[in-house]
Amino acid sequence: MLGTVLLLLALAKTACPSPASVASRRAEALKKLLEVFGMEDPPAPPAHFKQPPQYMVDLFNTVANADGVTKNPDILEGNTVRSFLDKTHSEEMRFLFVLSSVAKNEKILTAELHLFRLWPRVTDGPKRHHFCQVSVYQVLEKDKPDTPGGKKLLAARLVSLQTSGWEVFAITPAVRDWTENESSNQGLLVTVQGLGGSPLDPPPLQFASGRGHHESKKPMLVLFTDDGRRGVSLPPAGFPDLKPQAPNLPAKMPVPELGRSRSTRSLDRLQPCQRHPLSVDFEEIGWSGWIISPRGYNAFHCKGSCPFPLGENMRPTNHATVQSIINALKLSEGVSSPCCVPDKLYSINLLYFDDDENVVLKQYDDMVAGSCGCH
Repeated sequence: MLGTVLLLLALAKTACPSPASVASRRAEALKKLLEVFGMEDPPAPPAHFKQPPQYMVDLFNTVANADGVTKNPDILEGNTVRSFLDKTHSEEMRFLFVLSSVAKNEKILTAELHLFRLWPRVTDGPKRHHFCQVSVYQVLEKDKPDTPGGKKLLAARLVSLQTSGWEVFAITPAVRDWTENESSNQGLLVTVQGLGGSPLDPPPLQFASGRGHHESKKPMLVLFTDDGRRGVSLPPAGFPDLKPQAPNLPAKMPVPELGRSRSTRSLDRLQPCQRHPLSVDFEEIGWSGWIISPRGYNAFHCKGSCPFPLGENMRPTNHATVQSIINALKLSEGVSSPCCVPDKLYSINLLYFDDDENVVLKQYDDMVAGSCGCH
């Protein structure tokens, strides 16, 4: 996948005498680049400034470094995390999440309902409650949820009335139903009861709703999925922090120097195989309106010669060593010297707004050259 990105970036930036030809090649390259990121068209930027949910920002910072490179490949379950805000904007504890942006090929792994618990109401009388039971139901009958068969219990637990903060409930079965049959999505119902299931009127516990509360406290559904996209198979490698090696991103991606002298190009070929910076700037590409983080990343690329004899510092494979010997001794016609290519590839993570202005965290394999070797 990294090789495809490098080729497309080169096509997008190649100088050409005809402006029409330049525009056509750039558009074609960027369309192919979108395909690398699993998209047909770039999402439209939000109509108005939107603050992404803090949970999604924190998750991105846990999974990736500032350049988007994965810190640890095992943190995420699957390769996609989607967030959806409640669409009911109701003061009642009914919630509805529109999941039309979930692709048919995405496997639903885990779904969570995130509700912000407000400070409890002050109740009159000598009897004060310290806990209450919160239950989350999948609504089966929109207009008659309290009738037999009108709802299905998804999660229930005791919640403290002494603090405020986020509560998370697992609702995976309901979301699987909704993605299989969109018309079955009648939303969720949340109830608050006493310890023995007794009604509390008014309930001492309230959750922030989609109306009248700060954006950062709105009800949210978080969905962990996997779209089945995987990179090439390379030897397993750790995911070090690549930031110390990565220079600051330039304002514009460097344009290839087309007029270099023959001696300069010859010098390049004499340099040993090694990794070189290659900055990808999303603002230069025109994607900064919908990508939240990172601003860009360092893809790196491999360049240099693999001369005989190959040293251990060139990280040669056994096959490359044999090929180098045959090439040096001219034992067979048409056998070239080994090539300088990535031998470790790392994934990157994008935090972005989709077409419905939902915030998505997605991990893409094989986007950064971690090291180079002669193969």
